[in-house]
Amino acid sequence: MSTRGQSVFDSIDDWLIIAVVAGILFYGSSKIPQLAHSLGRSVGEFKKGRNEVERELKAEQASAASTPSPSGPAH
Repeated sequence: MSTRGQSVFDSIDDWLIIAVVAGILFYGSSKIPQLAHSLGRSVGEFKKGRNEVERELKAEQASAASTPSPSGPAH
């Protein structure tokens, strides 16, 4: 028992251990490396897509800043 009134699952480390044990129980120890590889690949694709969108936004902002604004109403 804890003397400070803390719960057993206060730490993220506790939850990580539970998740790993649950993963091994559900998928078996041979599937864990495949799942980790798939997760890493997905994260890489997400980062690549995010970088591409950021590049497009910066290019759009740069082109908007470089185009001159109209000096007044055209009559």
